[in-house]
Amino acid sequence: MRTIDDLQVAGHRVLVRCDLNVPLDRSGDTPRITDDGRVRASLPTIAALLDRGARVIVTSHLGRPKGEPDAKYSLEPVAVRLGELLGRPVTFAGDGSGDIAGVHARKIVAGLGDGEVALLENLRFHPGETSKDAAVRAAFADELAALGEFYVGDAFGAVHRAHASVVDVPKRLPHAAGSLVLTELDVLRRLSQDPARPYAVVLGGSKVSDKLGVIRALLPKVDSLFVGGGMYFTFLAALGHGVGASLLEAEMIDTCSALLAEGGDRIVLPTDVIVADRFAADAATRTVTADAIPDGWLGLDIGPASTAAFAARLADAATVFWNGPMGVFELAPFAAGTRGVAESIAAGSGFSVVGGGDSAAAVRTLGIPDAGFSHISTGGGASLEYLEGKALPGLAALDV
Repeated sequence: MRTIDDLQVAGHRVLVRCDLNVPLDRSGDTPRITDDGRVRASLPTIAALLDRGARVIVTSHLGRPKGEPDAKYSLEPVAVRLGELLGRPVTFAGDGSGDIAGVHARKIVAGLGDGEVALLENLRFHPGETSKDAAVRAAFADELAALGEFYVGDAFGAVHRAHASVVDVPKRLPHAAGSLVLTELDVLRRLSQDPARPYAVVLGGSKVSDKLGVIRALLPKVDSLFVGGGMYFTFLAALGHGVGASLLEAEMIDTCSALLAEGGDRIVLPTDVIVADRFAADAATRTVTADAIPDGWLGLDIGPASTAAFAARLADAATVFWNGPMGVFELAPFAAGTRGVAESIAAGSGFSVVGGGDSAAAVRTLGIPDAGFSHISTGGGASLEYLEGKALPGLAALDV
């Protein structure tokens, strides 16, 4: 892949596709970013281009609006935060319409000077961004490409999506990969190609079906695969135990049985569980062994014995990949498992990767310093699909 060093950007307009899909708290009068990790991750590429005299047009999506303007998904709060972090003004090019690259945006872009930056409104306000109709997508890509002279793809979290700004725009402009994409690729190659051993993978989250591909891809490569989160209860059911009212994918029980038979003692399951009589922070709770979940109660975290056992084994790992919380960490009574696992990974001396999404949010919500981890990915689904061995269209578009 070409890098931004291969582009002569001084005095030229550079369209940069970032992933600024940050969580927003909308409870007050003004939306507030609750985790600016993805904004910070985009800074090196944007700052490098600005320092070289480029006129930068940043693009991104936020949330899942339905192809039309929706004020609660506006990127305007992100423009403010991006400006604060860059230490220079960021002109917001949104006008409340779905005409993302229209007259208003073109006027702002035309007024940019060397070393200045603008942020377009949410790309997904336009139906062409995510359309499955190639002609509709291409028309929107033409509008976006007309704003720039170069394209830089730096939205690793979106490279598994065949969207206009990810795959169609780079076909229309000289292009390169941003530093975030290159870093993510280096990390994922290290996880998938001859990792240092012992190699441990920790998987959580709600559904086995969401992680099945990565389990199948990594199970032959790992020394230990730790399972937590809601997905654990389908494995528990596969062992013949009752799970009460816990999350269960009944259609995946046979699949989990086959995985347990294949993985043997390399698949490490919790031995105790924190259960609650309802899904609430003030629910009645108990710690029970994995084979004794009461009827009507639901498991919401791995138990203290399991947390300690996981931590002890992770301490010796030379490579760790963690994707998915161990429990409902957003509620204080069910955060201890995720905290314990995160702290043990952070305290280790091996190469440790937090696999984006909820895991990255957990690290920051629980106040665990980023410095304890070798890399916190912005990838989420893109990281998992790469590790599964899938072709990612956004990477293919840059690799030409």
